[in-house]
Amino acid sequence: MLIRIATAACLVLSANAAAQDANLISADAADTARELMEQGLESDTGYEIVRSLTTEVGPRLGGSEQEARARDWAVQMFTGLGFENVRIEPFEMPYWDRGDIELRVVEPFPQNLIASALGGSAATPQNGLEREIVFFESFDALRDAPDDGSLEGRIAYVNDRMISAQTGAGYGPANEKRRFAWLEAEARGAAAVIIRSVGTDSHRFPHTGMMSTPSASSVASDTHSQAVIDYLNSEHPDFNETRIWSSIPAVAVSAPDADQIERIHSSGETLTVHLSAVAGWRGMRQSGNVIAEIPGRELPDEVVLIGAHLDSWDEATGAVDDGAGVGIVTGAAHLISQLPRAPRRTIRVVLFGAEEVGLLGAFAYAQQNADEIENIVLASESDFGAGRVWSLTSGTSEEGTAFLDEAQRIIAPLGIIRGDRANRGGGPDIIPLAMQGVPVFRLTQDGTDYFDLHHTPDDTFDKIDPDELAQNVAAWAAIVWLAADSNVEFRTQDE
Repeated sequence: MLIRIATAACLVLSANAAAQDANLISADAADTARELMEQGLESDTGYEIVRSLTTEVGPRLGGSEQEARARDWAVQMFTGLGFENVRIEPFEMPYWDRGDIELRVVEPFPQNLIASALGGSAATPQNGLEREIVFFESFDALRDAPDDGSLEGRIAYVNDRMISAQTGAGYGPANEKRRFAWLEAEARGAAAVIIRSVGTDSHRFPHTGMMSTPSASSVASDTHSQAVIDYLNSEHPDFNETRIWSSIPAVAVSAPDADQIERIHSSGETLTVHLSAVAGWRGMRQSGNVIAEIPGRELPDEVVLIGAHLDSWDEATGAVDDGAGVGIVTGAAHLISQLPRAPRRTIRVVLFGAEEVGLLGAFAYAQQNADEIENIVLASESDFGAGRVWSLTSGTSEEGTAFLDEAQRIIAPLGIIRGDRANRGGGPDIIPLAMQGVPVFRLTQDGTDYFDLHHTPDDTFDKIDPDELAQNVAAWAAIVWLAADSNVEFRTQDE
C-alpha cells in the first residue's frame, strides 16, 4: 500500500511539474518537433554530407590546402541546400606538418614499430636518434621523476592506458601525457618522448593529437595560451616563455606496439630505439570558419548557434571526428529550413576551422564576433562521433532548464534521458562562447568505442552507421527547432 501511495504521489508531482512547464512549449511547436524527429529518422541528408566530405575532400589538416578545399566544399554544400548568408570568416594560424616517421627497436630485439608524430612535435636530427628508452608507467611517474640527469640524452616513454567509457571520461586523464609529457621530458634533458597512444583500440593504428604549446593557441586565444603558460610557470619556473615551440620530437605508438615495449621492458633488457621524424612548423597559413543561416521570422537578431568542426587530422578522412558532426548539425538544420515557416529566432550553423590544432577557429569566431555574442541565446556542437544520442545536458537559466526538461520529454522516444542540468560543456568549439556567458546544451552520444577510431588512420566513412546518424539528426532537429521557435531566456541574469 505504501508503495502504491508513493507511486501515486510521484505521478501527481510529475503531472504538476509538466503543467508548470506546459506554457514553455506550445502544442504546435511540440507537434512540429515530433514531425522533424520522424523526418530525421528517415532522412539520409546527414549521411550523404559525411560521405561527400570524406570522399571528395578527404583529410583536412588545419591550414592545409585540403582544409581550404573543405571550406569551398562547405560553401557549395550550404548554398545547394538553400541556406542563407553563407560565408567564410578567415583567420591566420601557424601550420604544422607531420612528414614521415620511422621508429624501430635496435636492441635487444630488432623490429619496426608503428608510430605517429604528435601535433607540434619537432624533428629529429637528419640522421635520426638512436637512444635508450627510460620507461615510465604513467604520466604522474614522469612528472614526479627527479631532475637528476637520468633522462639526459635518453628517450622518455610514458605507458598510461586509457579506460573506455560511454561518456569518454577516460580521455581527460589519459590525455595528460599527450599534452604535457614533452614538457616534463624536455625539462629533464630527454632527447625525445614516446607515449602509448591515447585510445582504447587494440589495432596498430597510433593516435595522433595536439600537444599543448603556448604558440599554437596564442594566435587565436590569449586565454587558452595563458593556461599552458600557467602550467609551465607552476611546474617549470625556469621555462623560457619566448621559446614557443617544442624542441624535442614527440610521438605516439599504437597500442600493440606499446604492449611490445612494455614486454621488452619487463624482460629487464635495456631497450634502445632508432627514431627519425621530420615534423615541424612551416610558418603562417590561412584557415577559416564557414557559416550559414536560417534567418528568424520574428527575432532574427537572436541566434541559436549549432556547430561542428570542418578540419580533421591528416592520417584519415575524419568521418567520425568530425565529419559526423558536420552531417548531423547541417542535416538537422536543413530539415528545419524545409518547414512551411521559419523559427522565430535565427539558426546559425558554424563549421569551425582548425579545431584539432588548438580550437583556433573557435577562438577566432569569438574574437571576430565579439560585438554580437550577447545575441547568441543558446549554443552547442556535435563533436563526439556518430553514436546514438542518449542524454540531454545543459547549462542555462532556470527558465531554460525547465524548457529543456520539457523538450527532453518530447525527444524521449528516441531513447534520450535528461542529464546534468548544470553542465557548461556545449562542445570543444563552444568553450570560448561559454566562457563569455553563452548558455549551452549538449546531446551526448554513446562514446564507448569512439576512442577506438579517434585521431587514427582508421577514422573512415565505413565506420558511420546510417541509422545511428539519423537518430542524431532527428534529436538535433527537434531540440534546435524548439529552442529557435521559443522566446525563452536561456541566459542567467548575471550573464
